[in-house]
Amino acid sequence: MRSLSARRSVGALVVAAGALLASAVPAFAHVTVQPGSAQQGGYTAVAFRVPNESDTASTVKLEVNLPLDHPMASVRTQPLPGWTAVMEKSKLDKPLDSHGQQITEAVSKITWTADAGTKIAPGQFQEFRVSLGALPSDTDTLTFKALQTYDNGEVVRWIEESKDGQPEPAKPAPTLTLTKAAAASAAPADHHSGDATGQQQTAAAAKSSDSTARTLGVVGIVVGVVGAALGVAGLRRRSAQN
Repeated sequence: MRSLSARRSVGALVVAAGALLASAVPAFAHVTVQPGSAQQGGYTAVAFRVPNESDTASTVKLEVNLPLDHPMASVRTQPLPGWTAVMEKSKLDKPLDSHGQQITEAVSKITWTADAGTKIAPGQFQEFRVSLGALPSDTDTLTFKALQTYDNGEVVRWIEESKDGQPEPAKPAPTLTLTKAAAASAAPADHHSGDATGQQQTAAAAKSSDSTARTLGVVGIVVGVVGAALGVAGLRRRSAQN
């Protein structure tokens, strides 16, 4: 009876530990924007996080379409070893005012293509970093429709837009939520300076590292719980034998 009770206790602890781990580890099922939010009117650095969902093929190209209904005057890619980034511009229906200048065209598409020998293999993911600005102040969401191409020719279209009150679509487009800027916050003197970009990227990296640390901490707790449960079961079995 004691042995049966011990097995049940271990089983319950393992199930609970699994649930805790599942809730703590972020899902990489979709192409997403990280971090998922930024302030309206500001400049930010984001990463398009691309998981490889195929068990047999590898990702070799990513195409991201930028919204021309909310164009941004400054779009820059961060170099990524093994990948070549190409930006395409399109004419704007209405010129965009940027620091007193009239901008008549803006970046409408970024394509990252893997160099020979480079790929996102099964079970892996990659992040493609971009700086954006100035972010629009007349919307609370930017949608970036994306195409993910595999080396077997398959193209996954992450272009479906989510709707309030509706279930998440099967292939949702990556989105960036825009929040209102705090009234007391001061605008940086030079949005294009290397220092500003570096600070933004450092903050994003710190947030990512913090999330990783929390996840690893939870994994450690799970391992500890399972180990303790197995130890208790062993003691109970020895007691029963004695």
